Amino acid sequence: MVNDLPSACANYVIVGNMNVGKSTIYARMRSIEVPSVNIPGITVAIKRGRIKSQQGMVFDTPGIYSIFSGNQDERASRDILLSPELQGDSNGIIMVADAKNLKRSIAIALQYIEYGLPMLFDINMIDEAISRGIEIDYQKLSEMLGVEVCATIAREGLGVSELIATLPCLCRPQPRMKYPLRVEQFLELVEKLIKPKAVSARALGLLLLSGDQGVEGYIGDNFGRGMLSQVKQLAEKYRQDDPGNMEIALANLYHNEAARIAAEVQTVEAPTKNPFILTLGDWCTQTSTGIPIAMAVLVAMYFFVGSFGATYLVDQINGVIFEGAIIPWTNKFVRLIPSAFVRELIMDPDFGVLPTGVFLAMGLVLPVIFCFYIAFGVLEDSGYLPRISILLDRVFQKIGLNGKGVIPLVMGFSCVTMALLTTRVLTTEKEKNIASFLLFLCMPCAPLIAVMLVILDKMPISARVAVFGIILLQLLVAGFLANKILPGERSPMFLEIPVMRVPKPLAVLKMSAAKTYFFMKEAIPVFIFASAAVFVFQRLGGLGMLEKALGPLIGEVMGLPDKSIQVFIKTMIRRESGAVELQHLSAIYTNLQLVVNLLVMTFVAPCINATIVLFKERGVKAGAVIMIAVTVYAVLLGSLVNHTCRLLGITFT
Repeated sequence: MVNDLPSACANYVIVGNMNVGKSTIYARMRSIEVPSVNIPGITVAIKRGRIKSQQGMVFDTPGIYSIFSGNQDERASRDILLSPELQGDSNGIIMVADAKNLKRSIAIALQYIEYGLPMLFDINMIDEAISRGIEIDYQKLSEMLGVEVCATIAREGLGVSELIATLPCLCRPQPRMKYPLRVEQFLELVEKLIKPKAVSARALGLLLLSGDQGVEGYIGDNFGRGMLSQVKQLAEKYRQDDPGNMEIALANLYHNEAARIAAEVQTVEAPTKNPFILTLGDWCTQTSTGIPIAMAVLVAMYFFVGSFGATYLVDQINGVIFEGAIIPWTNKFVRLIPSAFVRELIMDPDFGVLPTGVFLAMGLVLPVIFCFYIAFGVLEDSGYLPRISILLDRVFQKIGLNGKGVIPLVMGFSCVTMALLTTRVLTTEKEKNIASFLLFLCMPCAPLIAVMLVILDKMPISARVAVFGIILLQLLVAGFLANKILPGERSPMFLEIPVMRVPKPLAVLKMSAAKTYFFMKEAIPVFIFASAAVFVFQRLGGLGMLEKALGPLIGEVMGLPDKSIQVFIKTMIRRESGAVELQHLSAIYTNLQLVVNLLVMTFVAPCINATIVLFKERGVKAGAVIMIAVTVYAVLLGSLVNHTCRLLGITFT
């Protein structure tokens, strides 16, 4: 295949069926958004933005089932390529396909190939296809379509940078469809009359046959009204001579050819015939059996991700690899740097770029996120996730979510930072904001829970009941209030229910490793920047001023010792650091103060890493609102618990 797309500033139009991830691809490709494009004769506006790391623009179009459809959204998706905004020879098409439904995406691609523009065929949601036993031969598909093919998991960002890097290499595919004789004769006449510019004459002819008004305006503007009149007469004569429904006939041709191609490039694992696996799948959605199964799954996930990943693996990696070898070795080299400020910027144990930016990410986030992706992959590959979502859908409706909301909330008990990333599986902005708010407000992560249990173990059981009971109550109350306050609607839950099957370990591990690699590649630069910013803030005296300013609030309102500010500052940087600090200072606390402090630690912002991810995922405005609401809520609740317990004489002794 030969590159036909100029490397200079180019326009790329993202097209595809509905719900294939076009908007997610667009959001990850663009750096900044610019004013939308209005299509003449259509009220639908097309979003556009500048492409990251390249010159050029990317356009996000509505979902389309056929280029011959008459509704406005689908007209906009085909007529954008005829828009004055895209005139010239530097246009390309990014065809986004659903890996689970490859045939229908190939049918759309065959139609867009007729435009004669360079094309990239992006197979999205490949993880969901793998979990359903679908394997795709990308090289063979590329050869059959005559276009570049790439694969992505848009919600994770996996493969998007490779997609962007492929754009300068796109080529113009050759039309492969053979139409009925009279259609071919009409297209040959149009090709003789119209010399193609950006869009091929064949595509113009096909759109003329369907009576598309956008193509009529394009021909009139670019080739003159006389030419428009001539080709319209030819199209009308064809329709009179062959009065059948041309759109249906062409649709059948495209789908038959797409089915043939899909059959050659993909294989689908046969559904399991194991009666126990099939019965287990039914049990998972029934209340009487589904709830015990769900509890067992959650406990298993907690022990694997929370205990094994966030405790054992983190301890081994931090203790043996980083503290035992890398940190001492690095300190030897850093001591050679003459500037004390630079040495501390690099290796300060509390705020240094390497300890809190790189080593924290590699030693804490990496093992936890890898374990999470393995656990999540097992649930996804087995077909269990859709079933637990169905089971809990009614409960989650009360807090503004549908059953899919169980995924990020459950993961919050292992790592809030990672759980915020899983809010991508939710559909609406309202659902994502509610889930993010609840994660920030109510979810104690695995390391915090571990230290909480150590502290509470020395106290009466009433203290444990109070702490975890209030956390659960606040989850329900805060979710109910957020559902009432936030604008927007809860999306209905539409889920494809795959057959239950035994997960494939190798496929799960490969996908988990790929997702973990991409996350770390994206996250580490952010962590380094945040660590440097906090270090400078601390050296300028900002943390000391904050400690003095918040002293009265800590002592008089929440009834806690003055040194609690150290606990909260460390908590916002790293939760387990704050919890360890609380354990270290526990001798100066009463049992009531420990309960209040543990609750506030849970309800206040989780840690700096989670805060960074919150702003990255939800944006500055929504992130700021959630941060302020959670902080105020945590202070008010801590004060309420403190004064209520004192009034009632509850001391937890």
